[in-house]
Amino acid sequence: MLRPGKKYSVYDLRRLKGRRCLIHVHVKSPEEAAAAEAAGIDLLSCSFDSPASQARLPLLVAAAPNSFISGATPHGMASPEEAIRVGFRALELGASSVYCSSSPWIIEAMAREGIPVVGHLGMVPRHATWTNFRAIGKTAAEARELYLQMKRLESAGAYAAELELVPHTLASYLSRNTSMLLMSLGSGKGCDSQFLFSDDILGDYDERIPRHAKAYRNFLEAYQRLQEERIAAFREYAEDVATGRFPEASHLVSMDEAEYRKAIAAIEGDEAAAEIR
Repeated sequence: MLRPGKKYSVYDLRRLKGRRCLIHVHVKSPEEAAAAEAAGIDLLSCSFDSPASQARLPLLVAAAPNSFISGATPHGMASPEEAIRVGFRALELGASSVYCSSSPWIIEAMAREGIPVVGHLGMVPRHATWTNFRAIGKTAAEARELYLQMKRLESAGAYAAELELVPHTLASYLSRNTSMLLMSLGSGKGCDSQFLFSDDILGDYDERIPRHAKAYRNFLEAYQRLQEERIAAFREYAEDVATGRFPEASHLVSMDEAEYRKAIAAIEGDEAAAEIR
């Protein structure tokens, strides 16, 4: 659902194909969404595959109101009808399009109803049991099959597809030979957008960064430092309470002494009267 003020529509994005490479970041919090919009990132994506992520989507939209945001649908949608319901729900909550790694059969159902859909080609993590986690398309047979999969997605009505871990020369060829926007995740410079996850860009996990990604900051180190500061602050607070250093006079609310005595007299007088009754 296109909303006023959005920088791009699907129509705009399709007109940009072949003219320049769009910048694309997957975000996971309103703070990241706001930062991406402030940094001029063209395209955002986010999860839409659990109740928590579905509740978060409106917060991301509010944080980046001008941004084009795609929501990644749940894996294993059981029917075209379910996919259509999920797709429209994402649009109602503010998504500009949906990402779906399901079959062309599922994608076609959503596209037929006017839902803008991004498919997935190459190494698909959810289907990695069939391929292992590796680059896809390094042999002639595999490259031909990848081309055919691309054409099936195109025929199904997807306006774009994420292209993950495909040799860069093949990725460039594929991008030139489809009407879809191809979004490169580890597939080189010849696609229509360059895509990375915020986790990789910000370096906020304790694992080896993937070969296709680049960390521009070390948020994990900053998070660890903040956690150490939290523990230290809580410990100091507990020690202050235990030793009587908190609260101090400056933290207290004072009462006029005469008013205090009047209050106590009134309270105790009420109690004495109640006992007589």
